[in-house]
Amino acid sequence: LSDCLACDSCMTLEEGARVFQQNQKEFFRVLNLNKKCDTSKHKVLAVSICPQSLPYFAAKFNLSVNEAAKRLCGFLKSLGVHYVFDTTIAADFSILESQREFVQRYQRRNQEEHALPMFASACPG
Repeated sequence: LSDCLACDSCMTLEEGARVFQQNQKEFFRVLNLNKKCDTSKHKVLAVSICPQSLPYFAAKFNLSVNEAAKRLCGFLKSLGVHYVFDTTIAADFSILESQREFVQRYQRRNQEEHALPMFASACPG
């Protein structure tokens, strides 16, 4: 959240509080608690990987993007993460929705004063 520009008010105060709790310290606290208790009492840990991060890891470790994804997933699971999700398809849907909105705004540009410009961003958050 410290890098968030609050560009589109995409998060409510309640959502922001929940996201703020999702940090490295809390992550490792839950991992350690899960190691100490019975599996029936584990908190489920899910990690999402944004498409922007995989090429970085691939380049850093001289791997293909697919191999980097497999290794990152394996590493996270070895730590105790229950689920690892690739959010590439969500990013694709976001791009398609932005495209649809732009076309609509472009078509209304002569009738509506504030139809353009349109600002868009792919926020991995």
